[in-house]
Amino acid sequence: MLLGEVQPDSGSFDIGETVVFGYYSQEGLNFDEQMKVIDVVQNIAEVIDLGNGKKMSASQFLQYFLFSPESQFDYVYKLSGGERRRLYLCTILMRNPNFLILDEPTNDLDIVTLNVLEDYLQNFKGCLIVVSHDRYFMDKVVDHLLVFKGNGVLKDFPGNYTDYREWNDLMEEQEKENEKKQKQNQISSSSPKNESNLKSRPKKLTYKEQKELEILEKEIPALEIEKKEIERRLESGEANSEEMVQLSHRFSELMQLIDEKSFRWLELMENID
Repeated sequence: MLLGEVQPDSGSFDIGETVVFGYYSQEGLNFDEQMKVIDVVQNIAEVIDLGNGKKMSASQFLQYFLFSPESQFDYVYKLSGGERRRLYLCTILMRNPNFLILDEPTNDLDIVTLNVLEDYLQNFKGCLIVVSHDRYFMDKVVDHLLVFKGNGVLKDFPGNYTDYREWNDLMEEQEKENEKKQKQNQISSSSPKNESNLKSRPKKLTYKEQKELEILEKEIPALEIEKKEIERRLESGEANSEEMVQLSHRFSELMQLIDEKSFRWLELMENID
């Protein structure tokens, strides 16, 4: 839809005048079998502008993507499947796009070519959208995720795939822990109290306990405020990947602190006449 190849059911796309798309599809490109590799590239451009004043000739660009000077004069029909994919990649990148869309780019590329592509993308100054099942490739070239959770729910996450997995696992663990504590609290509140134990408890706080209670009544609301602020930042997407991990760990600490201090507060309150 971004490229105009498929029309949306409703709505529209407003594409800027300076946007130059580069689209690497899984279908690849049909080449003229009787053309030489160098001719395929030179038909697009003799010189490739890499930005920042850097330029390469068509031959140099092919060498960057592992076509030796000798192999550049081979006919297309002689190329292997992997070499065709590599040539297809060259024809896209040499157009100097500022908005790249890569659909499963790692499927048919060898390890050496992948390393070259990763190096190119890490220095790419434009916008890059990658659709891929290859988490290791994504970790190297992606710094932002759009996570489709189904039913129209989309999660905006600043970080790579591994960052997201770690954060998501931590949140799931937190949710399970919260559900477990809620069940324990429900069981505790529904259980009959032992009257003899209640009668045997002291009904007055010591001076030290009174001070502890006063401190807890200030600490717990402050921790709750900090917890809400961290929740807001985690959901807003304004933090980078490193901050997301730190915030997630702090969120876990806060949950534990609030539980411990709230439990202690209840214990002290039970001893007041």
